Amino acid sequence: MIWEAWLTLAVVALCIGLLASNRYPPDTVMLGGLTLLLLSGVLTPAEALAGLSNEGMVTVAVLYVVVSGLQETGGTAWVSQALLGRPRSVAHAQMRLMAPVAALSAFLNNTPVVAMFIPAVQDWSKRHGIAASKLMLPLSYAAIAGGTCTLIGTSTNLVVNGMLTKQGDQPGLSMFEIAWVGLPTLLMTILFTMVLGRRLLPDRRSILSQLEDARKYTVEMLVEPHSPLEGKTIEAAGLRQLPGMYLVELDRDGQMMPAVSPQQILRGGDRLLFAGVVDSVLDLQKIRGLTPATDQVFKLQSPRHQRCLVEAVVSESFPLLGKSIREGRFRTLYQAAIIAVARNGERIQRKIGDIVPRPGDTLLMETHPSFLERYRNTRDFLLVSQLDNSTPPRHERAGTAVAIMVGMVVLAASGWLSMLQAAMLAAGLMLLGSCTSAGAARRAVDWQVLLVIAAAFGIGLALEKSGAAGIIAGGLVGLAGDNPWAALALFFLATSLFTNLITNNAAAVLMFPIALAAAARLDVSVMPFAIVIMKAASASFATPIGYQTNLMVMGPGGYAFSDYLRMGVPLTFLTGVLTVLIAPLVWPF
Repeated sequence: MIWEAWLTLAVVALCIGLLASNRYPPDTVMLGGLTLLLLSGVLTPAEALAGLSNEGMVTVAVLYVVVSGLQETGGTAWVSQALLGRPRSVAHAQMRLMAPVAALSAFLNNTPVVAMFIPAVQDWSKRHGIAASKLMLPLSYAAIAGGTCTLIGTSTNLVVNGMLTKQGDQPGLSMFEIAWVGLPTLLMTILFTMVLGRRLLPDRRSILSQLEDARKYTVEMLVEPHSPLEGKTIEAAGLRQLPGMYLVELDRDGQMMPAVSPQQILRGGDRLLFAGVVDSVLDLQKIRGLTPATDQVFKLQSPRHQRCLVEAVVSESFPLLGKSIREGRFRTLYQAAIIAVARNGERIQRKIGDIVPRPGDTLLMETHPSFLERYRNTRDFLLVSQLDNSTPPRHERAGTAVAIMVGMVVLAASGWLSMLQAAMLAAGLMLLGSCTSAGAARRAVDWQVLLVIAAAFGIGLALEKSGAAGIIAGGLVGLAGDNPWAALALFFLATSLFTNLITNNAAAVLMFPIALAAAARLDVSVMPFAIVIMKAASASFATPIGYQTNLMVMGPGGYAFSDYLRMGVPLTFLTGVLTVLIAPLVWPF
């Protein structure tokens, strides 16, 4: 083995060790490994930077912009309500999530499916008190496993089938023929996740949700007449599942209902008084059909989609001390509308306009972002800060955003446009249709994920170019001797190893010629080997860098490298056992 191969293997081992230690950010580790390969001469500058122009990486970047349109319009809530419903337990939630995702991924590109579901699952998990870490990896795994059930479900199947018809002198596979292996492994993946996911998946929740003494706001919301909430019960409207927030009372035509039943039917004009943490106040703002009860919000000069939520702590120099918010004409003075007030954990028994601010009160306001520049350094407030992702959703654009997303998927699935072309068209329409702003689109892009994907392409190319991958594959196959069953098992092992280190298509392309040679030497059909390579190249469960959807859920799920190993290694093993057992029975040697 030449020195370039040894060096590449050492760099890969170093990267895996550093990622597993969880001491350094993934992008730092992967870019550091790529830099070593570039400086040593294993890769040329063009080869090291090739990942930045890779179509898959660019597609993921553009999809972040498309998804921001769903988030900014509240379309994610529609997706979660229409497809996910109300789960009874964590296992039930995993099943309700994985089944539709797998079904969609069998016919659509996995990446947009996962991109569409990530914000919907975040919203859904928060509403039902389930840690997102229990759902994000199952989301990625369902997309991966679902894609192996049809010939068009993943590009790897098409690549291997193309090589099979050209080099293997075989007729190729029909659309659903691969389902003989794909469906059993998909069902096993769902069952494995439901049974063992509770133990193997981490339970990571936000720090705020664990604090009993978190700052509590009192906020009053109005049910809009003729809105989607009208005629629904409190429970069906999702107003009982907000973590850190509870419904204190309902005011209907001046009649107070302090103990609100979950089965209470909502009517237009109902005023709902909530008490809870700021994150849940943000969630209330995003529910279609609910608006702040104070009419001051609609009297501000700037359009709602250009505003944000700002927290400000009242100082002893606040000029309106001793006056109510209405008497002091707060909106006119500050060009901001107060929607909630927090006072040392107390529940304030007044409407917003009647509250008399005190020093130390925290005001939650809807205003233009310029408020921070104007009042951050004044004596009126002790502290002024803007809340992230607090722009009120443009619910009237939600239907447009969902239609653009569906159109993108249809165009890509039909073959009229490539996935990149469809995604770029959808991103442009989201911006032109005012579903998202340029600023929100820029903030939506996760650069860490993109850098890791780009670096992984470069390191994978080094494994191929240096000959390290081919030498390892040949050595593993040589261990099988003359036993075709053992050869199948080793092919699965080698291909799944490479697909977790380099790209799935590269792993398949690397292993297929070796499979042809092994089948000829054993004097058996190449078909079982082709099926095993298809499945193993898609079994990217064990590392975050094995497949881009694994990387996409890493941040939202709060995962460490070890979480993928804990779930992915046994899942890969079970997938391998099923594949090696079934493939020769359906496609005999």
